[in-house]
Amino acid sequence: MTFALRINGQTRQVDAPPDQPLLWVLRVQLGLKGTKFGCGVGACGACTVHLDGQAVRSCVTPVGAVEQALVITIEGLAAKDALHPVQQAWIDEDVAQCGYCQAGQIMAVASLLAETPNPSDDEIDARLTNLCRCGAYTRIRTAIRRAAELMKERAA
Repeated sequence: MTFALRINGQTRQVDAPPDQPLLWVLRVQLGLKGTKFGCGVGACGACTVHLDGQAVRSCVTPVGAVEQALVITIEGLAAKDALHPVQQAWIDEDVAQCGYCQAGQIMAVASLLAETPNPSDDEIDARLTNLCRCGAYTRIRTAIRRAAELMKERAA
């Protein structure tokens, strides 16, 4: 079956069974390798992308369910001339260790901050369920605060 997907601002045609996970369409057919395969059951969040602005786990999202939606991957998060504030905060706070989960973490945080610009610790804990095998959670939380500041500065 052929789908016209809106990925990172471009319409892309892909042939896939409707139940094929979006993750494999992104990585294999479209070559967008920033979205990672982690657990394959939607538990770890390494595959997180935005679907109409909401963070979703692409390993459990069938491609047949996203044809009318706007999909943003880590490759499409930044503006043309500047990193997204979450990406900049990740660099500023030296968050990444092995880095494998970082694209999914960044996408989850960007979605959180778009909805909740100044989240409490409880809101962060409730929304960010992505796993980091390196245990960089303290630096991730610091980067979330830094990203929130950057977003306020850019909005001013």
